[in-house]
Amino acid sequence: MAKKYVTKVLKYTAVFEPAPEGGYVVSIPALPGCVTQGETFEESFKMAKDAIKGYLAVLKEDRDEIPVEQEGVVISEIRVPEPKFL
Repeated sequence: MAKKYVTKVLKYTAVFEPAPEGGYVVSIPALPGCVTQGETFEESFKMAKDAIKGYLAVLKEDRDEIPVEQEGVVISEIRVPEPKFL
């Protein structure tokens, strides 16, 4: 009987921030230091996926624990007034 391999799919939140020069800077909060960028949203998404894969590959190679993002993560914009100076 043939062996059946199951691939575990990991899910991470990506934060896409518009870059001043155009395109997007993408960070992955659950993976400290995992940051990339792209000229378009589509390119940024692809680059983020590649950055995550590379980040996890290095962790696995180094036999470090692979972070799993906690379920129920909420991303929300919070607005606060700018502080006033005397």
